[in-house]
Amino acid sequence: MPFAVYVLGLAVFAQGTSEFMLSGLVSGIAEDLHVSIPAAGLLTSAFAVGMVIGAPLMALFSRRWPRRRALLIFLSVFVAAHVVGAVTPSYEVLLATRIVGALANAGFWAVALVAALAMVEPAARARATSVVVGGVTVACVVGVPAGALLGEHLGWRAAFWAVALVSLPALVAIVTSVPDERPVTERPTRATTTATATATNPSASASPSAGTGAPPTVREELRSLTGRRVLLTLLTMALVQGATFCAFSYLEPLATRVTGLGAGWVPALLALFGVGSLVGVTLSGRVADARRGAFVVAGMASLALGWVALALSAVSPVAAIALVFVQGMLAFGTGSAMISQVFQLAPGAPTLAGSFATAAFNIGAAAGPLLGGLTIDAGLGFRSPVWVSAALMVLALTLAGVTRLVAALARPDSPKLQLQ
Repeated sequence: MPFAVYVLGLAVFAQGTSEFMLSGLVSGIAEDLHVSIPAAGLLTSAFAVGMVIGAPLMALFSRRWPRRRALLIFLSVFVAAHVVGAVTPSYEVLLATRIVGALANAGFWAVALVAALAMVEPAARARATSVVVGGVTVACVVGVPAGALLGEHLGWRAAFWAVALVSLPALVAIVTSVPDERPVTERPTRATTTATATATNPSASASPSAGTGAPPTVREELRSLTGRRVLLTLLTMALVQGATFCAFSYLEPLATRVTGLGAGWVPALLALFGVGSLVGVTLSGRVADARRGAFVVAGMASLALGWVALALSAVSPVAAIALVFVQGMLAFGTGSAMISQVFQLAPGAPTLAGSFATAAFNIGAAAGPLLGGLTIDAGLGFRSPVWVSAALMVLALTLAGVTRLVAALARPDSPKLQLQ
């Protein structure tokens, strides 16, 4: 695995820390800025909304930029947004910085995923994806608990300063390690594209202009990304991530107000979720290339059962602690495999596939905290977001079944309904 791929994982670590650390800071932010806990939770949704909007827009905006330049610009804007967020006394300004930081993060993700895949052989793509996504899981293991500790002892603003400082070594590493090359300048021949598309999506065909030596146009990439299987996979990914973030965003109040753990347990609990996430991503990178479809379905079914178990046993510290680890492992292992699945299903979208996967990931990250906050505001208690997570996983499994049916009907040897 090229060292530059690990450098991208380092940068994603800093950004992932920012995205997820608010789960341990919501109470402090709410108290300092005089807003409710659901309002503080919406800062996570705001970041996710910025990622959803920014992923495709930033990918298009930077489509012709050299990859190193794009990564440096996006990471620099991300750092600046956190400096402003660390000093502002206004909830509205903090909300705006979350959106701006998310736009920059989205652009970075879109370029980083494509850059990582371009540096490895096709057989190692799931592993390269897991290294980049692994930056997020390391953030959950180290960055998020560290942010919670800083928030507890020095205030939530210290966590924002820490994210900005941790990003600086990543900037230097990108300059020295990531190749300064432009995105795809030559696309596969018609024969290669057709073979790849048929292997991964029997209903796909090569672009009419494939083999011309020019990179695929935006229209051709969008056509590759709007096939039924790709869209259903993206929607399923959004539901899975919605379930994850719905429960994770309110893990602190669940642990302290339902399970009965002290505030000092929160960093350890967040770290445990992160350790599970790291284990899940590692397993995904080693297993998913061979049996990706079965791996994803098994992961989603286990997630659904796990959220139900957590909702039922949240009052038990032992059960809650164990399930936090298990759910972290399942959520990020399954999510990582689904990202590489999008690249597999859309070989004709080399620059936009990553941005669409990022957008789907963060549609769920935006909707999850919002839905969880609504149930808390409705007086259903701090256990209610976990039940919402279970319901979202049931929907995801249903949609996965529909996707498999579409794939079966698309095969040339599948029986077709004959109309007389």
